[in-house]
Amino acid sequence: MRAFSQLLDALVYTRSRSTKLKLIGDYLRRTPDPDRGYALAALTGELSLPAVKGAAVRAIVEERIDPTLFHMSWDYVGDLAETAALLWPKPVDRGADLDDGTLGIGRVVERLSALGRSEAPGALAGMLDHLDASGRFALLKLATGELRIGISARLAKVALAQAFGLDVDAVEEVWHGIGPPYQALFDWAEGRGPQPTAEDVPVFRPFMLAHPLEDVRVSMDEYAAEWKWDGIRVQLVHAGGETRLYSRAGDDITRSFPDVAAAFDREGVLDGELLVRGEFQGGEAGSFNALQQRLGRKTVSARMLADYPAFVRLYDVLIDGREDVRMSPWSERRTRLESLVAQLDPERFDLSSLIEAESFEALEEIRGGTRDAAIEGVMLKRRDSQYVPGRRVGLWYKWKRDPLNVDCVLMYAARGSGKRSSYYSDYTFGCWSETGELLPVGKAYFGFTDEELMWLDRFVRNHTVQRFGPVREVEKKLVLEVAFDSVHLSKRHKSGLAMRFPRVSRIRRDKPAEEADTIETLRRMVT
Repeated sequence: MRAFSQLLDALVYTRSRSTKLKLIGDYLRRTPDPDRGYALAALTGELSLPAVKGAAVRAIVEERIDPTLFHMSWDYVGDLAETAALLWPKPVDRGADLDDGTLGIGRVVERLSALGRSEAPGALAGMLDHLDASGRFALLKLATGELRIGISARLAKVALAQAFGLDVDAVEEVWHGIGPPYQALFDWAEGRGPQPTAEDVPVFRPFMLAHPLEDVRVSMDEYAAEWKWDGIRVQLVHAGGETRLYSRAGDDITRSFPDVAAAFDREGVLDGELLVRGEFQGGEAGSFNALQQRLGRKTVSARMLADYPAFVRLYDVLIDGREDVRMSPWSERRTRLESLVAQLDPERFDLSSLIEAESFEALEEIRGGTRDAAIEGVMLKRRDSQYVPGRRVGLWYKWKRDPLNVDCVLMYAARGSGKRSSYYSDYTFGCWSETGELLPVGKAYFGFTDEELMWLDRFVRNHTVQRFGPVREVEKKLVLEVAFDSVHLSKRHKSGLAMRFPRVSRIRRDKPAEEADTIETLRRMVT
């Protein structure tokens, strides 16, 4: 556990991507099995210990520490694991130091996995007694699965690949077919075993991604254009008699969308946009707000399935039957896809249509005139492009529509997490109603620089009028210019509106709060 805690400490205080890759790679090379495999699972978000939840951690801490002191400290620190690690009392008699292998990551995971929810908290408390503050922090992060140290799953896989001279895309191809502690993967990496295969296993393949168009102009003779739909990118995989849905990050989201998975029973791999038929769209693709009703759910009720039926608007085909067609040009894959879609359930699958534009200028005019709730922009795909993982210059471009902007008033602020846990960095803002009431319309936690964050944090601390745990209500005097992609009707919010991708684009210190925008202004932007 000591080596893992040192790794986490180093990663928390490192911004350099190359340094993070080296830190993780060095750890994986020098750490024995199965510890390194479980550590890798934790870094990629693949480690699950159902018997240990945040509530259980709070309960064991409150048994050892005055609850008032604990909650006041937690409010200030902003992170449960860090607070518990720092406050945990040193027992009078620690006994033998269990960190000599007994508290290795593998032993910890295997022990906590074998215990039920009534037994695991006590075992966890006993482990905390034998660690220093750094070790306790690492153990709690490992156990709860809430690392939040600025490491993406992709970065950890890249670190593994670089450390052992592997192709990261080959690692991605078999990742979901192995599982922690990835013994077959490390056997391959160190030459003790063959390269794992994904045959007859519905595993994730890396997505092909697009570069922002920015100042580039292309020839419509060489590129095809289609709409960029405002859902989530998914990969449908059917192999070995099983279907899985994967998100762009490679997360298995099949349980959230069983209706889509059940409808795809043809062997192959397809790429598309997951959407739902929205309440206000008359059966057409709904807004992202409608899709959010189903995202992240481990179980979906019959009512939810009926109210928000999901479907996939297909973009591409990676594997047709057992034939890998990723190295075929886009134009050939498109022809295959058109044939495949005709054989699928039309209630669950349709084809992303191409945009007919004779020139780039004509496409620009079409894009500028579109504000459909389900359209995020335009995709440009080179007609001879192969389906290659990651972003490759010149092959695919994304051309998002221009953001909308309104001036809002800061209402509430909450502490951030991870490196921002000491700052008020999550902001709720509102617009004026017809009766002069300020109603919340959105929440944002990015778009500003580090210097602006420091200024905003000071403003919140100096203009607080009420406190609600980690949340502060502030004087209604600061105007924020907020950029967002779209706004939709919503029954879940008091204002009746919900923003898509809001972010702080400017701090309007020059503008009086009473001159901020109104709810009616936002309503006119609803698509």
